Amino acid sequence: MDETLAALRREYAGAPLDESEVDSDPIGQFRRWLDDAVRAEVPLANGMTLATVDGDGRPAARIVLLKLADERGFVFFTSYDSRKGRELSQDPRAALVFWWPQLDRQVRVEGEARPVESELSDRYFSQRPRQSNISAIASPQSAPVSSRAELERRAREVSEAQPEDELSRPASWGGYRLEPTTIEFWQGREDRLHDRLRYRRAGAAWAIDRLAP
Repeated sequence: MDETLAALRREYAGAPLDESEVDSDPIGQFRRWLDDAVRAEVPLANGMTLATVDGDGRPAARIVLLKLADERGFVFFTSYDSRKGRELSQDPRAALVFWWPQLDRQVRVEGEARPVESELSDRYFSQRPRQSNISAIASPQSAPVSSRAELERRAREVSEAQPEDELSRPASWGGYRLEPTTIEFWQGREDRLHDRLRYRRAGAAWAIDRLAP
């Protein structure tokens, strides 16, 4: 094994994750763990890996930020014209992974992601800093650009064209909600005998399985 990688090995020492103690609803359980991560000051506790596939089934993954988790699912915002936006329009199946190393925990989510209602996208866009919205309008996300200078020029032009006005959300930018069909909670334990609890949709309810590590 590579010595540099071997030196990174450490033991996990997480608390037990028991079926009798978790929330019967996975979103409720997720909120518990997210609150724990925030209290533990995990950097970007709302950061999550989003995996999508293109029309040929080739996967791609990137980090995005969770902005809302409710009974309907997990919401993030992006350009609909970005690579992930184009891929989700072809195939809404997607997966999320949260990793909180300070707590030896990860959460895996699988389901389908579709655009949220325009009112939610408008409301979130209006709450963002002006410069962030300028960037969202100016950037042709995922498209090749000639240079950093071109991006800065495009942002400057947007700002100068609307110096004081409230910026309107472009139709090409908004939210997605991943509606889960499975959510797995992973807790690192001693000797690699980890705890894994998986919630699966069972009609209107959720079934919980324990998975071998």
